[in-house]
Amino acid sequence: MPARRRATPHAEGAPGLAGRALIASIRAGLRAAADPERAPGMRAYMKSAMPYHGVPMPEQRRITRAAIAEHPLGSSEEWRATMRELWRSATHREERYAALELAGHRRYRAFEDLDALPIYEEWIETGAWWDLGDWIAADRIGSLLRRHPRTIAPLMRRWARDANMWKRRTAILSQLRFRGETDLALLYDCIEPNVGDREFFIRKAIGWALREVAWADPDEVVRYVHENVERLSGLSKREALNNVLRSGRIAAVP
Repeated sequence: MPARRRATPHAEGAPGLAGRALIASIRAGLRAAADPERAPGMRAYMKSAMPYHGVPMPEQRRITRAAIAEHPLGSSEEWRATMRELWRSATHREERYAALELAGHRRYRAFEDLDALPIYEEWIETGAWWDLGDWIAADRIGSLLRRHPRTIAPLMRRWARDANMWKRRTAILSQLRFRGETDLALLYDCIEPNVGDREFFIRKAIGWALREVAWADPDEVVRYVHENVERLSGLSKREALNNVLRSGRIAAVP
């Protein structure tokens, strides 16, 4: 684990030498592994305005993790500057996936604090699609919520009412990895202002979040769905009760 150091003049602007080397290494690795035949299909599937190199996710991760090991970053400021630059200057979507890998890498776990929040918020707003947003919501915002619940929980309640649909989805999915540790009051507070939303991604998120709770507490999810049966969309109910139906606890979605 690299030691913390004082911020340097480049810290919150452009990355320093190590950060630039890390970005260059990731980009070189992705270019070398590019598959022009695969790339158009990946772009079409994700409906991405940004092109792909055509590098499968396992290879993307190998390239990114090798570059991270080779080019360690010495401070939290440089870590933030590097991942911000990698995201903002990306020419291919795999580079944004690499920024997310860097954000969540175990080497920099101690660096992830509330100073990273503005970066994640920017990524949610500029990424504006499920492959990026769900990764940020479940892993990065979820990580901050575990560490800083007094700050992040009220923020999620505000985001749940935000005009930006992807921030609302993030609020709903912020506890996706929590299962039995889910703060149900927070989850329901995030669902409530969105329960009548007709947007597919919101309805799907509500069901998905409830389904994950059902792994640990199926009776609670059944209770919640029955109490809100007229308000929840069919998609949300089907998603929420998927595991419960398979277990035979209930016979059909109400």
